[in-house]
Amino acid sequence: MQLALSAEDAEFRDQMREFFTTKIPQEIRDAVAERRELTREQFVESMQILNAAGLAVPNWPVEWGGQDWSPLRRHIWHEEMQRAFVPQPLAFNASMIGPVIAAFGSQELKERFLAKTANLDIWWSQGFSEPDAGSDLASLKTRAVRDGDEYVVNGQKTWTTLGQYGDWIFTLVRTNPEVKKQAGISMLLIDMTSPGVEVRPIELIDGGHEVNEVWFTDVRVPVENLVGEEDRAWDYAKFLLGNERVGVAPVGATKRALAQAKEWAATISTGEGTTLLDDPLVSTRIVELENELLALELTALRVVAHSADGKPHPASSVLKLKGSELQQAVTELTVDLAGPASIASGAGDDSDLPWWTRRATPTYLNFRKASIYGGSNEVQRQIIARTILGL
Repeated sequence: MQLALSAEDAEFRDQMREFFTTKIPQEIRDAVAERRELTREQFVESMQILNAAGLAVPNWPVEWGGQDWSPLRRHIWHEEMQRAFVPQPLAFNASMIGPVIAAFGSQELKERFLAKTANLDIWWSQGFSEPDAGSDLASLKTRAVRDGDEYVVNGQKTWTTLGQYGDWIFTLVRTNPEVKKQAGISMLLIDMTSPGVEVRPIELIDGGHEVNEVWFTDVRVPVENLVGEEDRAWDYAKFLLGNERVGVAPVGATKRALAQAKEWAATISTGEGTTLLDDPLVSTRIVELENELLALELTALRVVAHSADGKPHPASSVLKLKGSELQQAVTELTVDLAGPASIASGAGDDSDLPWWTRRATPTYLNFRKASIYGGSNEVQRQIIARTILGL
C-alpha cells in the first residue's frame, strides 16, 4: 500500500525533493547519512537555508513564517527532508517554543523572538526535566520568586539536549508553591549568558556529549520574559509536549534507516551467491518493520489532520510510543546485521570495516533515549488509556 498523490501534490513533492537535494550543502547531508554529530554551524546553516525559502517553520501561523499547507503537504515536506538526509529544523525552536510563543506569548514577545527563532539566530534550549521531575514534570522544584520587575530563579534542570549551544532557555519554574503542583507553574525565557546560569556536560552511554545539566543560582529574569500568564504554564507545557510527541515519530528518518539496513544486508555474503537479504528470517523481519512503519505513517497523517486550532490530537501519544519503538527496532536490526563488527565502535576511519558497522552500536545505545524523552513510553500508555480509551 502506498499513498496516492494528486498531480499537484506530486509536483509539490518533486519541488521539495529538488530543493533538499540541491540547496543543502552535500557535506551536511553526508554527515547526517553517516550518523556523525553535526556542528552548531552546520545546524544553523541548514536551518537558515530552509528559512530563507520559507521551509523552516511551516507549522507556524502564516504571519510569522508558516505555510498554509494541507496536512498531506506538511507530511511530504517532512518526509522528503528526511529522505534527503537534511537536518530537521531545530525542534526546540521550530516545534516547541516557537508555536508556544505564537499561541500564548504577548505581541511584544512575538515581535522580539519569533523571527530570530525561525532563523536560528537564537538557539533555544529546553528547561523542563529535573532530577526528581522527569516523567512527573509537575513535581518540578526550580523556584522563581517575584522581586519588583524581575523574577529570581534558583534550581536545576537536567537532560538539556544541546544545551552547550544554547543562547536562551525556555524554562518551567514554580511561582506558587501553595496550590496544587500543576497550578503553580510558569514559563520564563532566560538568557543563558545571565549571571548565575551554569551549563555542565553529561556524557552519554555512547560516549557523546549531547545533554547537559543547567543550574540557576539567583538568576534575575525580567518580568516581561514571562510567557502568557503567571501560574498557567502547565497548559502551555502540555501544548508544547503534544507538538514534541508528533515530532518524535520521525517516520521518514526511520524508513530511511531501514532502507539503508536493507542495502547493507545485501552486501553481506552468506555463501553460494546469497546475502543476508536473502535469509528468510532477515527478510521477514525487514518486511514486518516496513509494514509497521506504513501504519505509523498513516496514523501520523490522521493525527495532523485532526489536530484542531493548532492543538495536537491526543493520539500524538500513540505516535510517540510506536515511533520510538520502531526507531529502536531498526537500530537493533542494524547491530544484528553488523554482527561481531558492531563492537568495533572505537576503530578509526582507517579501519577496514565499513563505517556503518562501526556506528551501529553507538547509534543503538544512543536511541535507548527515544522511549524516555518527550514523556516516557510508560507515561504515553497512561495518556492513551485515559484520553483515548477512557479507562
